[in-house]
Amino acid sequence: MARTKQTARKTQSQKGFSSSSGSQHMQSQLHNLRKQLATKRPNPKRGIGYKELPPVKIAQKRHHKKGALALKEIRKYQKSVNLLIPRRPFMRLVREVTQDMSQSTDLRWQGLALLAIQEAAELYLVSLFDDTNLCAIHASRVTIMPKDMQLVRKIRGETFLKPLSSQY
Repeated sequence: MARTKQTARKTQSQKGFSSSSGSQHMQSQLHNLRKQLATKRPNPKRGIGYKELPPVKIAQKRHHKKGALALKEIRKYQKSVNLLIPRRPFMRLVREVTQDMSQSTDLRWQGLALLAIQEAAELYLVSLFDDTNLCAIHASRVTIMPKDMQLVRKIRGETFLKPLSSQY
């Protein structure tokens, strides 16, 4: 609802009411109050009527040294005893592979058997990446490459399968 300006109405003086200094003070206060009501309210967009506030400091993101976050992540995973690969997706993958490899469709797995396969798979992958990293460091590199992994597998004596696209 819109505000309307109200003006004071003159009234007839009452018998016991005299114009003394106390009533004049009250009238001046009423006059000031009317002036305040008649003026526009402060506009926050323009900044009129508001005191200038000090600028607010915005919290900046922390900047870490290069490699510090990677080292933090390495320490985190070295401390943990949890599995690295999530359990459910790994179980689905194992079931899918065994279904593709076997003729019978009614293969069932025990939970502990799947857990043992996951433990073994993760141990193999972690040791493979450790040795691959050593090969990369030996070649004066920080980044591991497929050729490092191929070299590790050849040294270990594992059968090396080339991708299908490079066989032809």
